[in-house]
Amino acid sequence: MHPAIRQILERAAAALRQAGAALRRHPWRIVLLPPALVLLYVLALVPFTPGIGDLRKAKVGMPSVLLATDGSVLAEYKNINREWVPLDKVAASVVNALIAIEDRRFFQHHGIDLRRTGGALLSTLRGELQGGSTLTQQLARNLYPDEIGRAASITRKIKEAITALKIEALYSKTEILETYLNTVPFLYNAFGIEMAARTYFDKSAKDLDVLEGATLVGMLKGTSYYNPVLNPERALQRRNLVLAQMARDGTLDPARVQALSRQPLRLDFERQVESPGPAPHIAQHLRTWLVAWADDNDYNIHVDGLRVVTTLDAGLQRAANQALARQLAQLQRLADSRVRRGQDKPPLQAGFVALDPRDGAVRAWVGSRDFASEQFDHVSQARRQPGSTFKPFVYGAAFMQGFDPDDTLVDQLVAFRPEGGGPVWSPRDETEPTGQRMTLRDGLAYSRNTITAQLMQQVGPKNVARLAQSLGVRQSKLDIVPSLALGTSPVTLIEMVTAYGSIANGGNLRPPLFVQRVEDRHGKVLQQFAPARNPERGMPYKDALTLIDTMRGTIDTGTGSAIRSRYGIRADVAGKTGTTQENTDGWFILAHPQLVAGARVGFNDNSVTMGSWGQGARSALPIVGEVFQYALRQKHIDNRAEFDIPRPKPKPPAPAPEPARENPLMEIVNGVLEEIFKQLRSDPDPAGDERAPVHPPPYDRN
Repeated sequence: MHPAIRQILERAAAALRQAGAALRRHPWRIVLLPPALVLLYVLALVPFTPGIGDLRKAKVGMPSVLLATDGSVLAEYKNINREWVPLDKVAASVVNALIAIEDRRFFQHHGIDLRRTGGALLSTLRGELQGGSTLTQQLARNLYPDEIGRAASITRKIKEAITALKIEALYSKTEILETYLNTVPFLYNAFGIEMAARTYFDKSAKDLDVLEGATLVGMLKGTSYYNPVLNPERALQRRNLVLAQMARDGTLDPARVQALSRQPLRLDFERQVESPGPAPHIAQHLRTWLVAWADDNDYNIHVDGLRVVTTLDAGLQRAANQALARQLAQLQRLADSRVRRGQDKPPLQAGFVALDPRDGAVRAWVGSRDFASEQFDHVSQARRQPGSTFKPFVYGAAFMQGFDPDDTLVDQLVAFRPEGGGPVWSPRDETEPTGQRMTLRDGLAYSRNTITAQLMQQVGPKNVARLAQSLGVRQSKLDIVPSLALGTSPVTLIEMVTAYGSIANGGNLRPPLFVQRVEDRHGKVLQQFAPARNPERGMPYKDALTLIDTMRGTIDTGTGSAIRSRYGIRADVAGKTGTTQENTDGWFILAHPQLVAGARVGFNDNSVTMGSWGQGARSALPIVGEVFQYALRQKHIDNRAEFDIPRPKPKPPAPAPEPARENPLMEIVNGVLEEIFKQLRSDPDPAGDERAPVHPPPYDRN
């Protein structure tokens, strides 16, 4: 045996011999030994019960809230669906019923009812299991299930009793009743008497009558067993027992009990669905970060009432919610019309995000059309092919290599064979190539795949991928292949909008910023957050301005011209539409010196395609256009703000040729003919169809 262990055993044996000798000299100590041991055991458990500070926090606990820049609430971080109400806002019949059935001597004891505990112990010894817990002990168990537990053991009962004594020392009887009624569970995610009243009777706790109060209090013995929705007969019997106990306790006229007991339950049941708030996806996105921050700073997001001031603009968030919902409702009707009768009609989904390119502050974030049915975030979680919205990275890489927007390439079919072998890549457009030379500016404005593919061949896929990553596309893996030019590598919407924000910010990358500061419940600033002083350079300033100037063409004359014609936006903006193969996804991103916003529309199953209405200019652009309309109208952004490169001046119209001088005879003949034509034009069109002459654009706008 190890010498150290032998020494410990010898000392223990000596101590026992000394204790035995002392007991032989003083026999009366034997009687005191068991109580002393029990007392020591109880004292040993005290450190393992909730502290006084924890009890106070449980009573005054407040959920942390997420706030917009104007202080309006965007979301709350609740761990349970509960609304705390003071005791004077609870019907007196509820309190009377609770005391009558659960703890008749509540106002006489100090947390432990020795008479009831002794009676319960004797009943248990006779084989009749009974509970002897007071309301205060039940409150301790409800507040601290992890620390106290629910095992049928002596240790658990002692912990429960110690905690009950602490509660009685800290709270008044009124506070204990209030805390109990606001923390007890009532099934169906309803915690506390207020939510229970709304769930089972569609009214507030202060409006409950004696029958309704007795029904809810009766559930507390076993919420599932006495569930009035699923087990109405049991609930009715339990309610009547509560009424009888109230009469026995003197809080209900005994003459009324018989008549009241014959009344039905009369439930008005409806689950209480907690409102997700106007920005549920950003709240979900920030939750993990906030929990980690709170842990590092010794806070609890569920009870410490932290005030997290975000960068979101409440007005823009509301406008984005409405624009996305309105557009998807219209598109869903088109989608449903394509599905044959009897088949499933899959729901369209979309994401929208807007940020300030100057500092990366996120101003609006809509992750899906309805958070209740779709918690998946289509801004940060959905990775889809971006289509032609990826093309600006090709042109930006070209400008960095010395290309000019007015350089030209022939609009013709091209074919590329990968260096390592594989199928030939020959991209096409929806219309046949013109065979004419086309400027890079027009190639991007009209989204010509043939022009972009040729440019990619000259620039190189590695350089294009490197630029996209340096501008903000960093979470998604990009395939270094020629087809990357047309957006074949899946990315997230937040990555793309971040990258466009870098372009709009003169090539400076500003990662998305979500939180301005965290305050305590009293408004004291605990920590502030700001963008880095020196932004990361994503591309040269001059080349970024050249790219922005080229992207203006998409809005002025190209595939995004509806921003001007339909939404009447005259501000200095640049952008790009995007449509993936078979119209699976529609994208649109719009950049202004003070706001960059993007949207993507498509089905969750990317094997399900949209019709012609799925093109980015028709599906995603209206969401962005409507939000920009609101931002300009409400002066969230300055209509006069300009990018730091002059807008291209529109080409002046060619002067009309001077008419040739005619002889007098011809002037007379022309005058007569003109009068005849005037008479003919004044007659109504027999076909009833007046059409303006159509002048198709020189290139495909899809």
